[in-house]
Amino acid sequence: MTELIPEDAKLVVLARATRARTGATSGAALRDLDGRTYAAAEVALPSLSVSAIGVCVAMAISSGAKGAEALVLLGSGVVDDADLAAVREFAGGGVPVHVGDARGNVAGTVTS
Repeated sequence: MTELIPEDAKLVVLARATRARTGATSGAALRDLDGRTYAAAEVALPSLSVSAIGVCVAMAISSGAKGAEALVLLGSGVVDDADLAAVREFAGGGVPVHVGDARGNVAGTVTS
Protein backbone atom coordinates (compact mmCIF):
# COMPACT_ATOMS: atom_id res chain seq x y z
CA MET A 1 0.00 0.00 0.00
CA THR A 2 1.25 3.46 -0.92
CA GLU A 3 1.77 5.93 1.94
CA LEU A 4 -0.16 9.16 1.33
CA ILE A 5 0.08 12.63 2.79
CA PRO A 6 -2.95 13.47 4.99
CA GLU A 7 -4.58 15.69 2.34
CA ASP A 8 -4.45 12.85 -0.20
CA ALA A 9 -5.73 10.35 2.38
CA LYS A 10 -8.82 12.57 2.69
CA LEU A 11 -9.35 12.17 -1.06
CA VAL A 12 -9.36 8.39 -0.57
CA VAL A 13 -12.14 8.72 2.01
CA LEU A 14 -14.19 10.93 -0.32
CA ALA A 15 -13.74 8.66 -3.35
CA ARG A 16 -14.56 5.54 -1.35
CA ALA A 17 -17.70 7.05 0.17
CA THR A 18 -18.94 8.31 -3.19
CA ARG A 19 -18.34 4.97 -4.89
CA ALA A 20 -20.08 3.08 -2.07
CA ARG A 21 -23.03 5.50 -1.87
CA THR A 22 -23.77 5.26 -5.58
CA GLY A 23 -22.92 1.59 -6.05
CA ALA A 24 -20.63 2.52 -8.92
CA THR A 25 -17.66 0.47 -10.03
CA SER A 26 -15.30 3.40 -9.53
CA GLY A 27 -15.15 6.63 -7.58
CA ALA A 28 -12.73 9.53 -7.74
CA ALA A 29 -11.85 12.64 -5.80
CA LEU A 30 -9.85 15.70 -6.81
CA ARG A 31 -8.31 18.55 -4.81
CA ASP A 32 -7.92 21.81 -6.70
CA LEU A 33 -5.25 24.46 -6.25
CA ASP A 34 -7.42 26.32 -3.71
CA GLY A 35 -7.88 23.19 -1.58
CA ARG A 36 -11.49 22.59 -2.64
CA THR A 37 -12.44 18.96 -3.20
CA TYR A 38 -14.70 17.28 -5.71
CA ALA A 39 -15.87 13.67 -5.46
CA ALA A 40 -17.68 11.71 -8.15
CA ALA A 41 -18.65 8.29 -9.38
CA GLU A 42 -18.67 7.10 -12.95
CA VAL A 43 -21.81 7.73 -15.01
CA ALA A 44 -22.95 4.78 -17.10
CA LEU A 45 -26.22 5.50 -18.88
CA PRO A 46 -27.22 4.23 -22.30
CA SER A 47 -26.96 7.79 -23.63
CA LEU A 48 -24.06 9.08 -21.50
CA SER A 49 -20.86 7.50 -20.24
CA VAL A 50 -18.31 9.47 -18.22
CA SER A 51 -15.53 8.12 -16.03
CA ALA A 52 -15.26 9.10 -12.37
CA ILE A 53 -12.13 11.14 -13.12
CA GLY A 54 -13.92 12.76 -16.06
CA VAL A 55 -16.78 13.83 -13.80
CA CYS A 56 -14.35 15.21 -11.18
CA VAL A 57 -12.43 17.21 -13.76
CA ALA A 58 -15.68 18.55 -15.24
CA MET A 59 -16.94 19.53 -11.77
CA ALA A 60 -13.70 21.35 -10.99
CA ILE A 61 -13.67 23.20 -14.30
CA SER A 62 -17.33 24.19 -14.00
CA SER A 63 -16.61 25.51 -10.49
CA GLY A 64 -13.84 27.77 -11.79
CA ALA A 65 -10.84 25.76 -10.59
CA LYS A 66 -7.58 26.59 -12.34
CA GLY A 67 -5.80 23.28 -11.74
CA ALA A 68 -5.44 20.26 -9.51
CA GLU A 69 -3.01 19.25 -6.77
CA ALA A 70 -3.94 15.55 -6.65
CA LEU A 71 -6.55 12.96 -7.57
CA VAL A 72 -7.59 9.54 -6.31
CA LEU A 73 -9.28 6.81 -8.36
CA LEU A 74 -10.72 3.79 -6.57
CA GLY A 75 -12.32 0.74 -8.08
CA SER A 76 -10.93 -0.41 -11.40
CA GLY A 77 -7.30 -0.02 -10.41
CA VAL A 78 -6.39 1.40 -13.81
CA VAL A 79 -6.31 5.00 -15.02
CA ASP A 80 -7.47 5.30 -18.60
CA ASP A 81 -5.22 7.19 -21.04
CA ALA A 82 -8.11 9.53 -21.88
CA ASP A 83 -8.52 10.38 -18.19
CA LEU A 84 -4.81 11.16 -17.84
CA ALA A 85 -5.04 13.34 -20.93
CA ALA A 86 -8.00 15.24 -19.43
CA VAL A 87 -6.08 15.80 -16.18
CA ARG A 88 -3.05 16.96 -18.15
CA GLU A 89 -5.16 19.37 -20.24
CA PHE A 90 -6.81 20.78 -17.13
CA ALA A 91 -3.93 20.83 -14.65
CA GLY A 92 -0.71 20.25 -16.58
CA GLY A 93 1.88 17.55 -16.07
CA GLY A 94 3.09 16.10 -12.80
CA VAL A 95 -0.27 15.85 -10.99
CA PRO A 96 -0.33 12.66 -8.90
CA VAL A 97 -3.22 10.28 -9.49
CA HIS A 98 -3.34 7.69 -6.71
CA VAL A 99 -4.97 4.43 -7.79
CA GLY A 100 -6.52 1.83 -5.55
CA ASP A 101 -9.16 -0.81 -5.07
CA ALA A 102 -12.79 -0.29 -4.08
CA ARG A 103 -11.94 -0.62 -0.38
CA GLY A 104 -9.52 2.30 -0.52
CA ASN A 105 -6.24 0.42 -0.56
CA VAL A 106 -3.99 2.58 -2.72
CA ALA A 107 -1.57 0.42 -4.67
CA GLY A 108 0.28 3.03 -6.71
CA THR A 109 0.48 6.46 -8.25
CA VAL A 110 0.73 7.68 -11.83
CA THR A 111 1.26 11.27 -12.87
CA SER A 112 -0.41 13.36 -15.53
